Amino acid sequence: MFDWSTSWQKRTHRGLRHWVLYLVRDSPMNGAEIMDGMEGMSRGMWRPSPGSVYPLLESMVKEGVVKQLDDKKYEITDSGREELDWPRRMRPNEPRSVEEVLRQVSGYVSYLEDISRTDAAKVKENAAEVKTLAERLRNLGGQ
Repeated sequence: MFDWSTSWQKRTHRGLRHWVLYLVRDSPMNGAEIMDGMEGMSRGMWRPSPGSVYPLLESMVKEGVVKQLDDKKYEITDSGREELDWPRRMRPNEPRSVEEVLRQVSGYVSYLEDISRTDAAKVKENAAEVKTLAERLRNLGGQ
């Protein structure tokens, strides 16, 4: 089994999603088993809360990346397998959707906004680059 314990602290909600897909890829599991699996993969250093795992599972079912079986276990779907394999399959020149890129850019902008509120000097050090990027984005919107 892949050992994620060295990087468990770096995982975000998106990381949690990949852990779920990884855990259910070989056999179905219920939510408690998924949480146990995550705790095992982190060597007991972290266990997600039910308040994180179950809402995530519900949204993953709605998206069709996992399905809930009659015994209340979750099983990966073909779409989930594709998502799990995505980083290995992606070629550098493979296009992404504009919507996906915009969501990522928005996330980075939110991060910079948070940093500017807590440590404005960090953003000010890079003010020229921020202005250059803002201008480039403005030019895209005007096309």
